[in-house]
Amino acid sequence: MCGRYTLTTTIAQLAAAFDLANLPNLPARANIAPTQEVAAVRLEEGVRRLALLRWGLIPSFAKDTRLAASMINARAETVAEKPSFRTAFRRRRCLILADGFYEWRVEGKNKQPYRITLASGAPLAFAGLWEMWTPSNGETVVSCTIVTCAANEVLVSLHDRMPVILPPEAVGAWLDPKSQPEDLQGLLRPYPAKEMTYYPVSTRVNSVRNDDAGCIAPLASTRLL
Repeated sequence: MCGRYTLTTTIAQLAAAFDLANLPNLPARANIAPTQEVAAVRLEEGVRRLALLRWGLIPSFAKDTRLAASMINARAETVAEKPSFRTAFRRRRCLILADGFYEWRVEGKNKQPYRITLASGAPLAFAGLWEMWTPSNGETVVSCTIVTCAANEVLVSLHDRMPVILPPEAVGAWLDPKSQPEDLQGLLRPYPAKEMTYYPVSTRVNSVRNDDAGCIAPLASTRLL
């Protein structure tokens, strides 16, 4: 799964990497958590625009927001059939921007957090879906979820799942409204292990109250794996 991640890359760098048409203010985040607003890219009238969406998809048929807590991830294996996600998979796809994500591994009596990134340090485009939900009395909520797949051979020692990371050549197809689900299924695969790395970080990341550079700093006397 993917339950916490980071986005410290500047908006100018993100705009250049993903050909964004707008440059909103986007503060660095070192500990992004579910229910918070997250940076997502959608195709609007043929251009890529960045918007802030609530993380934790609320299906259009939901009676309230309680389902969102269990909808932060959508499994690649069932996303085309599951009622909560299948319409969004056909019509409302987006990129969730990141530059790292966290997983925890049991080591002795403790759970050690690790930050996972591309070895190149480049920003990541998670495959995402978005949905609109309007309560009986209130404003419409635009929410999103991150698609996950089986972990690659490097990350499986941390967790058996990982977010689907789209390579640059797949981003256009994922955002294109003309793309069909059967054509997109092949994109929902583990990212090449040789291009990824991870390192242990402080347990400060365990608390959502901590969202600063200390969360992503490597522990002393460690090396990238």
